[in-house]
Amino acid sequence: MGKSTATAMRAGRHDLRRLLVGADYPPSPPAGPPGRLRRGWDRVRPVLLPALVFALVGLTIAGVQYLTDTRDMPETIAVPLAVGGTLPAVLALSRPLLAWRIGYPLLYLGVLDAQSDEAWPWSPVQIIAFLFVLLVLAARTSLGIATWAGLLSVLPAYLFVRTQANAHGVALLFLAILIVGDQVRRRRQSQQALAEQAERSELEQARRAVLEERTRIAREMHDVVAHHMSMIAVQAETAPYRLAGLPEPARAEFTAIAGSAREALTDMRRLLGVLRSESAAPQTAPQPGLADVPELVEAARRAGMAVTVAAGPAPAEGRPVPEAVGLAAYRIIQEALANAARHAPGTAVRVLLDADDRALTVGVWNDPVGTPGAGGPADSAGPVGHGLTGMRERVRLLGGRLRAGPTDDQGYAVTAHLPYHPEPTPPESPAPEPPDSESPAPEPPGLEPNGRTTR
Repeated sequence: MGKSTATAMRAGRHDLRRLLVGADYPPSPPAGPPGRLRRGWDRVRPVLLPALVFALVGLTIAGVQYLTDTRDMPETIAVPLAVGGTLPAVLALSRPLLAWRIGYPLLYLGVLDAQSDEAWPWSPVQIIAFLFVLLVLAARTSLGIATWAGLLSVLPAYLFVRTQANAHGVALLFLAILIVGDQVRRRRQSQQALAEQAERSELEQARRAVLEERTRIAREMHDVVAHHMSMIAVQAETAPYRLAGLPEPARAEFTAIAGSAREALTDMRRLLGVLRSESAAPQTAPQPGLADVPELVEAARRAGMAVTVAAGPAPAEGRPVPEAVGLAAYRIIQEALANAARHAPGTAVRVLLDADDRALTVGVWNDPVGTPGAGGPADSAGPVGHGLTGMRERVRLLGGRLRAGPTDDQGYAVTAHLPYHPEPTPPESPAPEPPDSESPAPEPPGLEPNGRTTR
């Protein structure tokens, strides 16, 4: 008990020192997420500030009038006293401790020439301004500092108020103001904590989306890698029979290669079992590729989409597009078509496939909503998936580049550059992050009559 009492006393002394001579509180940031009220406040604030200044000037004049008429005080004293009474209210929003430090001594000066018949020996304007300072102080500072401010502020009431009942009334009024300010402070802290928790939840959800997409991509890539590993095993096992006259060490080497390939396949199946969730059924169908894009486009057309396809120059003979690149291109086109159908129904959609000997370029553009032939407004309130996240992860896996965002004519475009053999990135210079999904995307390239792209 003694230790807790000493701790409480140290905390009390610290709060008193902070109230009297400590650093002030900076202006508080707006609490809560931006919304209709915040936008309304931003519109009203330029008009509200001049109105507040006008009101303070009016209160100052009213305070001067009260002191000169009621107490017969000369203007040389009434004007500084009235200005000092309203000045703390001006400073309270930006510097609450400084406002209290100015307003509190003026409580002792404000009783000059007070009449014996006055219930309160202060100007009504000064009391209103000081109550506002107490309210802001309690809403901005800690409970200990606000308690010290309330205790010290009640002292002039018991010293200068004529009757004991009125002094008790002042004390109750100050207590009520401090309680209201403390509730405002607690509510603001709760809103800030909720906003921080919501931000952390959004970040965690984004990380979870990336992990889910990477897991799904790894499951899909299993078929591609397993095919190549199976080909290695088969070629290694059949090499001694296809190549006559092989020495015994070479036969043993091929046998070891085949065994290593089959062990790698077994390990991949175990890894796939770890990546697959309990509710996910095993995939038995082969993974799609570039050859399945026409069927995907035809399905979109049957669903009512106006999709056109343009193909660029084909790669050189004997240099087919790798299966991993073809799978990534198929999934990017699939997701882009789904997004166009969801957010821009009825608009024309153009798909570009441009393959050369080093990379595959994929592009999907849709016209802006509201153009002739569009079916209706964009369904921006529809469900949001992990489409762009999946696109980024697929492109990152291949070492390519992705750009997705609105075009100059308010349409939307997704373009991906997928290299066949990306250059390895040195550890000291990590690969750059992909552009933000809202960055402006390029316009679709022009098409020659033969369907090839013009550069």
